[in-house]
Order: sequence, then C-alpha cells, then structure tokens
Amino acid sequence: MHLLDMAIGALKSDVIATYKRLLHLDIVTLTPDTKSDKNVLLSYITHPFRVAQQSLDFNSHTNVWECQQIAKTWVKHGYNVDIIDWYNKSFLPKKEYSIFIDIHSNMERLAPILGENCKKILHITGAHWQFQNRAEMERLSDLKSRRGIKLKPRRQVPPSLGIEYADCATILGNEFTQGTFAYSGKPLYPIPLSTTVQFPYYEKNFDEIKKNFLWFGSSGMVHKGLDIVLEAFSELPDYHLTVCGPVNRETDFSKAYFKELYRSRNIRTLGFIDVRSEQFLDVIMNTNALIYPSCSEGQAGSVITCLHAGLIPIVSYESGVDVDDFGIILQKSSVNEVIELIKTLSQKPNKELRRMSKSAWLYAQTHHTREKFAECYNTFVNNILSK
Repeated sequence: MHLLDMAIGALKSDVIATYKRLLHLDIVTLTPDTKSDKNVLLSYITHPFRVAQQSLDFNSHTNVWECQQIAKTWVKHGYNVDIIDWYNKSFLPKKEYSIFIDIHSNMERLAPILGENCKKILHITGAHWQFQNRAEMERLSDLKSRRGIKLKPRRQVPPSLGIEYADCATILGNEFTQGTFAYSGKPLYPIPLSTTVQFPYYEKNFDEIKKNFLWFGSSGMVHKGLDIVLEAFSELPDYHLTVCGPVNRETDFSKAYFKELYRSRNIRTLGFIDVRSEQFLDVIMNTNALIYPSCSEGQAGSVITCLHAGLIPIVSYESGVDVDDFGIILQKSSVNEVIELIKTLSQKPNKELRRMSKSAWLYAQTHHTREKFAECYNTFVNNILSK
C-alpha cells in the first residue's frame, strides 16, 4: 500500500475511533489477572475508564469513583467486566453474561436478550422516576400558586421498567428512597453514597456564625428548593444565606429571583463552587447549617459534602440522608416551616450547636466514605455470589 494511502487509512481509523469515543458507543473491558470465562455487563458510565487516572477528576461527581469501584469489585471476584454507557441504545450482547448491572435505561431493553441465567441487578441512584417527576411538577405548581411564576422542569426522568425487569437492586439512599421502589417486592440492598471530599473537623465560633446558612446544590433550583429558601430569607433580614450552585445556568429561575439572588443585603450568591477551593473552605468555616428542601433525591451528595464539612443539616425527608439527632428533617418544606426552623436552630446554645456539628461530621466520616462504599458493595457481591 502506498504510504499516502496508509496515512489516509490510519487517519480514517483515528477519526472513526474518536467519533465512537465521542458517542461513547464502544465498550470498555476490564479483566482479572487469571483468565476467566465469567462475564459481567455494566451499563453505567465509561469515561472513568477512558481517561488516564492522573487526569481523571474524581471530584466532579461521586459516580466517577463509584462506577470504577463497582467494576473493580467484580474483577476482584474473578469476572471479566464489559462497561457501556447507560444511554447506549445500540449495544447488543455478543457473549454470555452471568451478571447484568444497569442504572436506569438499559434494563428492560437488554434483560430479555440476556436470558434467565443472567442475574439482573438495577443500581438505583435516585428515587423512582414516577415519584421524582410528580414531586418536581408539584413544586413548580406550588411556585405558580405562590408567586404566579411558571418555570420549566429541569429534573424529569424518562420512564423505565428497570425495577420490574431486575432480579434485585442496589440502592443509594435511605428508607425514603427505598420506599419509592418497595411496591416492586424486589430485594433492595442499600449502599451508602461515597463522597468527593473529606475535611478535618473545624472548630467554629458559633457566636458569630449561628445566623449564617448555606444552600448548596446542583441543577434544578426549584426541584432542590432554592425558591423556598430565597423566599424564607427575604423575610429574615437579620439572617444570612450563601447560595452555591449553578444558578446562572437556569436563566428563567435567575430572572424570576433576580432581586433575592443579587439585590438582597442578606443573601450572597456565589454560583458554582469547587468544594476543594479556599472559597468553599471560607464558606463552611463561616456557616452554621445547610438548608436543603429538595423534593426528590437518591442520596443527596451536596448534603453528604456538608456533613463532612461539619454543617448542621436542615433537610427534607426526600433528600435521602439520615440526620439522626444532629440535624432537622423538614416535614412540609414550606416557606413558613423553613423560617421557623432557621430561627429555632439559631436560638440553640453554642454547646448544642457544637455537638450537632461534630456529630454530623462524625456520621459522615463513618457512613459516607469511599472505604465504606467499597466495603458495602463487596458485601453485596459476596451475598449475591453465595446464592
């Protein structure tokens, strides 16, 4: 072959390979040290296996490390693991799989093809789609009733019969999240959410910060209750709120709440923030509590991060995080309830605030770490294989 033709052929191959990687339609395979004929198919995310480890951002989301850990656990147990992206709709199995794991979208498509001898495991990372979609629409309806503002939904989940096709499920979440799937009658194995960051415990001056609060979340401002929190602090001029999250990406919300976000003396909007930055460290050192009235979660990573930072949680039941005796669960997530609980917490003695803060930190250190996730997932795999 002519050198030019070879060069063109190589270029075409590189382009095709790059195109496939961009679409994430190819497969990543991990193999154990000893040759094995046992196979696992994991439908989750492939990019943690494509990027060099030293370049991989494990702090962007808990799923980056967790997906790797799930795959590595099965490899440790002697399985070859094929990983595809959860939104890959073209993949068809070309080998026999003993185990199939999916997070949402591929279970009902692939389960019938894989056959009865394949164990199907749904890895649940959020509340059931019907609950979540309904909860967000109710929040949007409540907002329209309160303020005449009509915003579009941001966290709607495509319908799925994943739990109906699965034999069992691992689930990131507490009794709330589990309850949204209980109707299925399928065995549910709780796995605690890991974390992207751990902090040492910081001693704080509660005399100075007891009226300082934080809202910290990702996309879906109404879904995660920022509208409720902003309205509450608009009626609490002596209390201070810091807002950390990608507010500017939701222009309809930013426009509707422009005054509260950017023209209020007691509300500071920082937008998206790196949890490992000096700016975030300054925020947590000068904040008493997190206020997070989300309407639906699996297990809210933002809450876990704030527990690791020693912030006292005032969170909705639907946040999916247990707060025991170191936090407060919102019963209605209404503006009035948020106002009352903010006042109640701020009036507690410094000694009690310090106890709650330290207990929140200790809980996160013992329940929500990568080590704990790995331990619990390995226990689950042992349980499945023993049967």
